[in-house]
Amino acid sequence: MWTSGRMSNAKCWLGLGMSLYFWGLMDLSTATVSGIPTPRGRLEVHLADKPQLHQRTKRSWVWNQFFVLEEYTGTDPLYVGKLHSDMDRGDGSIKYILSGEGAGIVFTIDDTTGDIHAIQRLDREERAQYTLRAQALDRRTGRPMEPESEFIIKIQDINDNEPNHFCPAGVIRTALMNMDREAKEYYEVIIQAKDMGGQLGGLAGTTTVNITLSDVNDNPPRFAQKHYQMSVLESAPISSTVGRVFAKDLDEGINAEMKYTIVDGDGADTFDINTDPNFQVGIITVKKPLSFESKKSYTLKVEGANPHLEIRFLNLGPFQDTTTVHISVEDVDEPPVFEPGFYFVEVPEDVAIGTTIQIISAKDPDVTNNSIRYSIDRSSDPGRFFYVDITTGALMTARPLDREEFSWHNITVLAMEMKNPSQVGSVAVTIKVLDVNDNAPEFPRFYEAFVCENAKAGQLIQTVSAVDQDDPRNGQHFYYSLAPEASNNPNFTVRDNQDNTARILTRRSGFRQQEQSVFYLPILIADNGQPALSSTGTLTVQVCSCDNDGHVMSCSPEAYMLPVSLSRGALIAILACIFVLLVLVLLILSIRRHRKQPYIIDDDENIHENIVRYDDEGGGEEDTEAFDIAAMWNPREAQTGTATKTRQDMLPEIESLSRYVPQTCAVSSTVHSYVLAKLYEADMDLWAPPFDSLQTYMFEGDGSVAGSLSSLQSATSDSEQSFDFLTDWGPRFRKLAELYGAAEGPAPLW
Repeated sequence: MWTSGRMSNAKCWLGLGMSLYFWGLMDLSTATVSGIPTPRGRLEVHLADKPQLHQRTKRSWVWNQFFVLEEYTGTDPLYVGKLHSDMDRGDGSIKYILSGEGAGIVFTIDDTTGDIHAIQRLDREERAQYTLRAQALDRRTGRPMEPESEFIIKIQDINDNEPNHFCPAGVIRTALMNMDREAKEYYEVIIQAKDMGGQLGGLAGTTTVNITLSDVNDNPPRFAQKHYQMSVLESAPISSTVGRVFAKDLDEGINAEMKYTIVDGDGADTFDINTDPNFQVGIITVKKPLSFESKKSYTLKVEGANPHLEIRFLNLGPFQDTTTVHISVEDVDEPPVFEPGFYFVEVPEDVAIGTTIQIISAKDPDVTNNSIRYSIDRSSDPGRFFYVDITTGALMTARPLDREEFSWHNITVLAMEMKNPSQVGSVAVTIKVLDVNDNAPEFPRFYEAFVCENAKAGQLIQTVSAVDQDDPRNGQHFYYSLAPEASNNPNFTVRDNQDNTARILTRRSGFRQQEQSVFYLPILIADNGQPALSSTGTLTVQVCSCDNDGHVMSCSPEAYMLPVSLSRGALIAILACIFVLLVLVLLILSIRRHRKQPYIIDDDENIHENIVRYDDEGGGEEDTEAFDIAAMWNPREAQTGTATKTRQDMLPEIESLSRYVPQTCAVSSTVHSYVLAKLYEADMDLWAPPFDSLQTYMFEGDGSVAGSLSSLQSATSDSEQSFDFLTDWGPRFRKLAELYGAAEGPAPLW
């Protein structure tokens, strides 16, 4: 690619001018300054002047103008020039020092003679000149003989670089008259440049220029097919794709963009076409519902054109093309269709059961015209208020309607083909239940009024209103009067306000609580329906004692017996105090009853084990005085007392409490259950005496291996007795088994 710019041109011309300048300097063999000839092109210059009294002195430094060629390839250092001071007598007393750019690295100086040499290869293209500083010192004292002075070493150019930077000064032109991008888009051109005007010894360079032809809209679009054949199901939804058409354009980019339109055909209103911007194809879609029974095929004329067209290429011909599209509609088995597609029915709420309220009609849209069967979607009619005839589609009432319960019904009627039950159509039916005057007006709440004993005749004591669940079209209007049985009531009267409310007034004065504290006034309420309905509501009127301002003081006849009326809070506080005192009294009585004798043991009588002494060993199972065995075999009788004998030597306060044991703990007929009942009895009795005061003996049963019932002999007995049956009675009995495990005789429970 060619590049151009004013700065590039300036650089090229500046480089050419500098080269010519240095070539001219190389041709000079001598140069003069102030008329003094210098050998080998060096200049002697007086650099510094020492001012004296109006006298001119010459400079102390003398040297030549320094130039050095680049790209020196010799083995010895390259001689650049010589520095010399007019104070130097050649005896070595002067020491020359070099500093500045490249001093000691690129350039060195002989500190005695002042000769300067280049010790590195120089490249003018990298650096064209160096600025250095020179100074002459007294070798013996080290003091400067002259002030430090600055000079420049310039690098002279040689032709050591071939041309490689091409400035946009030449011009590339086409050799052909007509170039076609569609035939060949890319070209590669190699350009050679020579310096020194192409003379012998000059250098040459080459560059490659890539040329790309840009596109113009010079090719019209063309359809690959002049006729397209497509098909679509009649059940295809709106906006569904039918097919695609494509017009090819050899251009690219914006010049290849397409726009497709339907320009003619009998399907222009039924189908539509859109352009896909990514692939530049035309997509034909369904615009209106299709019906195989109505129309089986359509024809479209589609045009593809370039929307971006350059005017200068219009003479090449039209930049659009057309094609014909034939679309066939395929038949499908469609569900039944209702006509109309929505039903609205109004029906009075007192319509008789079985009355036909609407005929629902559907038909098969297919050519076969299959038979239709009707039904109701039960999810839309959970109360089953309606029924539809399976063949005729007659919609009927199946239950009494009540507008006050359901004023609207929204049901769905289904139609199914007989030959294909999977094809089901549906229609929505909205049923509005019209109001019928079937509800009488009534009071919305319980009305209670108060009349003072000192009330006067004609005094307002209450205002009443009524409600009616019906909703007549002209609105509700209620009429109030005394019920027929109270039409001659001497105490109160009813005045209709004509706004659906009524006032209750007194007819006399001088009411007394002691004579009659409550009056019940029946009021007749009627509506304006056809026919009119009425009901009787009762107003309760209490006679109260009032102050002179008419404020109620008391409405109870017993209030006269109390000197001062108490508030509800005071009464509650009094009752609470009485209840607390009653509980304390009962608690004290209970404690005194269960603590008739002290259970505290003096220190002198403190013992570590409980020894139970017996005067005799008892009569065994025949000892009916000690314990009635029948109570253990039948605990239920023990509770009723029919099989229980009280032992004479048992104190009354430790009498058995088994009659209070719940039935679930005492219904078993085994000895184990009875003992369990006793355990429950002791656990539930918070006022039971200490465990060592109540001694209840366990029954060992028939065939006991115990030789004696005395617990005193258990320590020397060799017999072993199993107490495994105790393990089922909980941790308490297991502890008792450990304490009394060695005893063969009767062991106390507590």
